[in-house]
Amino acid sequence: MPFQFPFMQNAFLIAVIVAIPCALLSCFLVLKGWALMGDAVSHAVLPGVVLAWILNIPLIIGAFAAGMTCALATGYLSHNSRVKRDTVMGVVFSGMFGAGIVLYTSITSDEHLDHVLFGNMLGVGRADLLTAGAISLAVSLALLLKWKDLLLHAFDPAQAQACGLDTGLLHYGLLAILSLTIVATLSSVGIILAVGLLIAPGAIAFLLVRSFGRMLVVAVAVTIAAMVAGTYASFFLDSAPAPTIILVLTAVFVVALVQRELVTRARSRRAIAAPEVAG
Repeated sequence: MPFQFPFMQNAFLIAVIVAIPCALLSCFLVLKGWALMGDAVSHAVLPGVVLAWILNIPLIIGAFAAGMTCALATGYLSHNSRVKRDTVMGVVFSGMFGAGIVLYTSITSDEHLDHVLFGNMLGVGRADLLTAGAISLAVSLALLLKWKDLLLHAFDPAQAQACGLDTGLLHYGLLAILSLTIVATLSSVGIILAVGLLIAPGAIAFLLVRSFGRMLVVAVAVTIAAMVAGTYASFFLDSAPAPTIILVLTAVFVVALVQRELVTRARSRRAIAAPEVAG
Protein backbone atom coordinates (compact mmCIF):
# COMPACT_ATOMS: atom_id res chain seq x y z
CA MET A 1 0.00 0.00 0.00
CA PRO A 2 1.31 3.48 -0.83
CA PHE A 3 0.51 4.89 2.62
CA GLN A 4 3.34 2.91 4.22
CA PHE A 5 6.04 4.89 2.39
CA PRO A 6 7.10 8.27 3.85
CA PHE A 7 7.49 9.90 0.42
CA MET A 8 3.92 8.88 -0.49
CA GLN A 9 2.64 10.19 2.83
CA ASN A 10 4.21 13.57 2.05
CA ALA A 11 2.74 13.46 -1.45
CA PHE A 12 -0.78 12.87 -0.11
CA LEU A 13 -0.30 15.58 2.49
CA ILE A 14 0.85 18.29 0.10
CA ALA A 15 -1.90 17.25 -2.33
CA VAL A 16 -4.55 18.04 0.27
CA ILE A 17 -2.77 21.22 1.38
CA VAL A 18 -2.65 22.83 -2.08
CA ALA A 19 -6.07 21.52 -3.13
CA ILE A 20 -8.02 23.89 -0.87
CA PRO A 21 -6.63 27.30 -1.98
CA CYS A 22 -6.49 26.23 -5.63
CA ALA A 23 -10.15 25.14 -5.54
CA LEU A 24 -11.35 28.30 -3.80
CA LEU A 25 -9.38 30.61 -6.08
CA SER A 26 -10.50 28.67 -9.16
CA CYS A 27 -14.14 29.61 -8.50
CA PHE A 28 -13.31 33.33 -8.57
CA LEU A 29 -11.10 32.99 -11.68
CA VAL A 30 -13.86 31.15 -13.58
CA LEU A 31 -16.57 33.65 -12.62
CA LYS A 32 -14.34 36.65 -13.31
CA GLY A 33 -13.16 35.28 -16.64
CA TRP A 34 -9.55 35.19 -15.50
CA ALA A 35 -8.72 31.69 -16.70
CA LEU A 36 -6.06 33.05 -19.06
CA MET A 37 -4.69 35.22 -16.24
CA GLY A 38 -4.04 32.07 -14.20
CA ASP A 39 -2.26 30.54 -17.17
CA ALA A 40 -0.25 33.71 -17.74
CA VAL A 41 0.94 34.13 -14.16
CA SER A 42 1.76 30.43 -13.74
CA HIS A 43 4.08 30.52 -16.76
CA ALA A 44 5.49 33.96 -16.02
CA VAL A 45 6.99 32.96 -12.67
CA LEU A 46 9.74 30.92 -14.36
CA PRO A 47 12.24 33.78 -14.90
CA GLY A 48 11.75 34.84 -11.27
CA VAL A 49 12.48 31.30 -10.09
CA VAL A 50 15.64 31.02 -12.18
CA LEU A 51 16.91 34.47 -11.13
CA ALA A 52 16.23 33.62 -7.49
CA TRP A 53 18.27 30.44 -7.88
CA ILE A 54 21.13 32.37 -9.51
CA LEU A 55 21.07 34.99 -6.72
CA ASN A 56 20.85 32.24 -4.09
CA ILE A 57 17.64 33.55 -2.53
CA PRO A 58 14.45 31.56 -1.78
CA LEU A 59 12.75 30.50 -5.00
CA ILE A 60 9.33 31.55 -3.72
CA ILE A 61 10.50 35.18 -3.50
CA GLY A 62 11.50 35.21 -7.15
CA ALA A 63 8.32 33.38 -8.18
CA PHE A 64 6.06 35.81 -6.34
CA ALA A 65 7.91 38.86 -7.68
CA ALA A 66 7.72 37.58 -11.27
CA GLY A 67 4.04 36.67 -10.92
CA MET A 68 3.12 40.11 -9.62
CA THR A 69 5.23 41.76 -12.33
CA CYS A 70 3.30 39.86 -14.99
CA ALA A 71 -0.07 40.71 -13.43
CA LEU A 72 0.73 44.39 -12.96
CA ALA A 73 2.25 44.74 -16.43
CA THR A 74 -0.83 43.12 -17.96
CA GLY A 75 -3.15 45.46 -16.08
CA TYR A 76 -1.16 48.57 -16.99
CA LEU A 77 -0.84 47.74 -20.68
CA SER A 78 -4.50 46.75 -21.07
CA HIS A 79 -5.65 50.02 -19.47
CA ASN A 80 -3.23 52.24 -21.37
CA SER A 81 -3.34 50.79 -24.86
CA ARG A 82 -5.88 49.80 -27.50
CA VAL A 83 -4.86 46.16 -27.27
CA LYS A 84 -7.36 43.86 -25.54
CA ARG A 85 -6.53 42.24 -22.20
CA ASP A 86 -6.33 38.66 -23.51
CA THR A 87 -3.89 39.73 -26.25
CA VAL A 88 -1.73 41.61 -23.74
CA MET A 89 -1.70 38.59 -21.42
CA GLY A 90 -0.65 36.32 -24.26
CA VAL A 91 2.25 38.59 -25.20
CA VAL A 92 3.41 39.25 -21.62
CA PHE A 93 3.28 35.69 -20.33
CA SER A 94 4.83 34.16 -23.45
CA GLY A 95 7.61 36.77 -23.32
CA MET A 96 8.35 36.13 -19.65
CA PHE A 97 8.14 32.37 -20.11
CA GLY A 98 10.52 32.64 -23.06
CA ALA A 99 12.93 34.69 -20.95
CA GLY A 100 12.71 32.07 -18.22
CA ILE A 101 13.49 29.26 -20.67
CA VAL A 102 16.52 31.17 -22.03
CA LEU A 103 17.83 31.71 -18.49
CA TYR A 104 17.02 28.13 -17.55
CA THR A 105 18.98 26.66 -20.46
CA SER A 106 21.91 29.07 -20.12
CA ILE A 107 22.88 28.21 -16.54
CA THR A 108 25.21 25.31 -15.91
CA SER A 109 24.79 23.44 -12.66
CA ASP A 110 24.56 19.95 -11.26
CA GLU A 111 21.19 20.91 -9.73
CA HIS A 112 18.23 20.71 -12.11
CA LEU A 113 15.14 22.89 -11.89
CA ASP A 114 12.89 20.42 -13.70
CA HIS A 115 10.77 20.08 -10.55
CA VAL A 116 9.81 23.74 -10.94
CA LEU A 117 8.40 23.08 -14.40
CA PHE A 118 6.77 19.71 -13.84
CA GLY A 119 6.53 19.38 -10.05
CA ASN A 120 7.91 16.66 -7.82
CA MET A 121 5.29 15.52 -5.34
CA LEU A 122 7.32 12.45 -4.45
CA GLY A 123 10.29 14.58 -3.44
CA VAL A 124 8.69 17.19 -1.21
CA GLY A 125 10.21 17.61 2.23
CA ARG A 126 9.29 19.22 5.52
CA ALA A 127 10.25 22.70 4.32
CA ASP A 128 8.01 22.35 1.24
CA LEU A 129 5.10 21.20 3.40
CA LEU A 130 5.52 24.09 5.83
CA THR A 131 5.81 26.67 3.04
CA ALA A 132 2.81 25.33 1.14
CA GLY A 133 0.82 25.01 4.36
CA ALA A 134 1.49 28.59 5.46
CA ILE A 135 0.63 30.03 2.05
CA SER A 136 -2.46 27.83 1.69
CA LEU A 137 -3.75 28.85 5.10
CA ALA A 138 -3.25 32.57 4.41
CA VAL A 139 -4.83 32.38 0.95
CA SER A 140 -7.79 30.27 2.09
CA LEU A 141 -8.55 32.59 5.02
CA ALA A 142 -8.34 35.68 2.80
CA LEU A 143 -10.70 34.20 0.21
CA LEU A 144 -13.21 32.93 2.78
CA LEU A 145 -13.25 36.20 4.74
CA LYS A 146 -13.67 38.39 1.65
CA TRP A 147 -15.61 36.06 -0.66
CA LYS A 148 -18.74 38.24 -0.75
CA ASP A 149 -16.76 41.36 -1.65
CA LEU A 150 -14.76 39.47 -4.27
CA LEU A 151 -17.95 37.96 -5.68
CA LEU A 152 -19.58 41.36 -6.10
CA HIS A 153 -16.41 42.72 -7.66
CA ALA A 154 -16.32 39.78 -10.09
CA PHE A 155 -19.91 40.31 -11.25
CA ASP A 156 -20.21 44.10 -11.13
CA PRO A 157 -17.13 46.21 -10.32
CA ALA A 158 -19.14 49.43 -10.71
CA GLN A 159 -21.69 48.31 -8.14
CA ALA A 160 -18.90 47.19 -5.81
CA GLN A 161 -17.34 50.67 -6.02
CA ALA A 162 -20.75 52.30 -5.45
CA CYS A 163 -21.11 50.21 -2.29
CA GLY A 164 -17.92 51.72 -0.92
CA LEU A 165 -15.61 48.80 -1.58
CA ASP A 166 -12.00 49.46 -2.51
CA THR A 167 -12.09 47.85 -5.96
CA GLY A 168 -8.40 48.53 -6.54
CA LEU A 169 -7.48 46.67 -3.38
CA LEU A 170 -9.76 43.77 -4.32
CA HIS A 171 -8.33 43.63 -7.84
CA TYR A 172 -4.67 43.65 -6.91
CA GLY A 173 -5.32 41.60 -3.79
CA LEU A 174 -6.75 38.85 -5.97
CA LEU A 175 -3.71 39.07 -8.23
CA ALA A 176 -1.43 38.75 -5.19
CA ILE A 177 -3.43 35.74 -4.00
CA LEU A 178 -3.11 34.20 -7.46
CA SER A 179 0.67 34.63 -7.40
CA LEU A 180 0.93 33.21 -3.88
CA THR A 181 -1.19 30.19 -4.80
CA ILE A 182 1.03 29.42 -7.76
CA VAL A 183 4.06 29.68 -5.47
CA ALA A 184 2.42 27.13 -3.14
CA THR A 185 2.04 24.66 -6.00
CA LEU A 186 5.61 24.94 -7.32
CA SER A 187 7.00 21.97 -5.40
CA SER A 188 3.98 19.76 -6.08
CA VAL A 189 2.54 20.17 -9.58
CA GLY A 190 4.99 22.69 -11.01
CA ILE A 191 4.47 25.70 -13.25
CA ILE A 192 3.13 23.97 -16.35
CA LEU A 193 0.40 21.92 -14.64
CA ALA A 194 -0.58 24.56 -12.05
CA VAL A 195 -3.05 26.10 -14.48
CA GLY A 196 -5.07 22.87 -14.42
CA LEU A 197 -5.61 23.22 -10.67
CA LEU A 198 -6.54 26.87 -11.07
CA ILE A 199 -9.25 26.36 -13.71
CA ALA A 200 -10.71 22.84 -13.65
CA PRO A 201 -12.15 22.83 -10.09
CA GLY A 202 -14.13 26.04 -10.59
CA ALA A 203 -15.32 24.93 -14.03
CA ILE A 204 -16.52 21.58 -12.65
CA ALA A 205 -18.35 23.20 -9.73
CA PHE A 206 -19.89 25.79 -12.07
CA LEU A 207 -21.42 22.97 -14.11
CA LEU A 208 -22.77 21.10 -11.09
CA VAL A 209 -24.33 23.81 -8.87
CA ARG A 210 -25.90 27.25 -9.21
CA SER A 211 -25.14 28.78 -5.79
CA PHE A 212 -21.70 30.33 -5.31
CA GLY A 213 -21.50 29.11 -1.72
CA ARG A 214 -22.14 25.55 -2.88
CA MET A 215 -19.73 26.13 -5.74
CA LEU A 216 -16.92 26.76 -3.26
CA VAL A 217 -17.76 23.61 -1.29
CA VAL A 218 -18.07 21.41 -4.38
CA ALA A 219 -14.83 22.74 -5.88
CA VAL A 220 -12.89 21.96 -2.70
CA ALA A 221 -14.43 18.48 -2.37
CA VAL A 222 -13.80 17.59 -6.01
CA THR A 223 -10.22 18.88 -5.93
CA ILE A 224 -9.29 17.01 -2.75
CA ALA A 225 -10.84 13.81 -4.13
CA ALA A 226 -9.03 14.21 -7.46
CA MET A 227 -5.70 14.99 -5.78
CA VAL A 228 -5.92 11.95 -3.52
CA ALA A 229 -7.21 9.65 -6.29
CA GLY A 230 -4.58 10.82 -8.78
CA THR A 231 -1.75 10.40 -6.29
CA TYR A 232 -3.03 6.96 -5.28
CA ALA A 233 -3.44 5.83 -8.90
CA SER A 234 0.02 7.07 -9.88
CA PHE A 235 1.57 4.66 -7.38
CA PHE A 236 0.10 1.64 -9.18
CA LEU A 237 0.42 3.08 -12.70
CA ASP A 238 4.06 4.01 -12.05
CA SER A 239 3.35 7.51 -13.36
CA ALA A 240 4.08 10.99 -12.06
CA PRO A 241 1.38 12.13 -9.58
CA ALA A 242 0.92 15.69 -10.92
CA PRO A 243 -0.11 14.85 -14.52
CA THR A 244 -2.19 11.94 -13.24
CA ILE A 245 -4.12 14.36 -11.02
CA ILE A 246 -4.71 16.69 -13.96
CA LEU A 247 -6.03 13.76 -16.01
CA VAL A 248 -8.44 12.87 -13.19
CA LEU A 249 -9.69 16.46 -13.03
CA THR A 250 -10.10 16.53 -16.81
CA ALA A 251 -12.12 13.31 -16.72
CA VAL A 252 -14.35 14.71 -13.96
CA PHE A 253 -14.89 17.87 -16.01
CA VAL A 254 -15.95 15.85 -19.06
CA VAL A 255 -18.40 13.83 -16.92
CA ALA A 256 -19.81 17.02 -15.38
CA LEU A 257 -20.16 18.61 -18.81
CA VAL A 258 -22.00 15.60 -20.26
CA GLN A 259 -24.23 15.37 -17.19
CA ARG A 260 -25.10 19.07 -17.44
CA GLU A 261 -25.91 18.72 -21.12
CA LEU A 262 -28.20 15.77 -20.47
CA VAL A 263 -30.02 17.66 -17.70
CA THR A 264 -30.45 20.72 -19.94
CA ARG A 265 -31.87 18.64 -22.79
CA ALA A 266 -34.25 16.82 -20.43
CA ARG A 267 -35.56 20.13 -19.09
CA SER A 268 -36.02 21.44 -22.63
CA ARG A 269 -38.03 18.37 -23.62
CA ARG A 270 -40.23 18.73 -20.52
CA ALA A 271 -40.78 22.42 -21.25
CA ILE A 272 -41.86 21.61 -24.80
CA ALA A 273 -44.10 18.76 -23.70
CA ALA A 274 -45.83 20.73 -20.91
CA PRO A 275 -47.96 22.97 -23.22
CA GLU A 276 -48.99 19.97 -25.28
CA VAL A 277 -50.20 18.11 -22.17
CA ALA A 278 -52.06 21.19 -20.93
CA GLY A 279 -53.73 21.59 -24.30
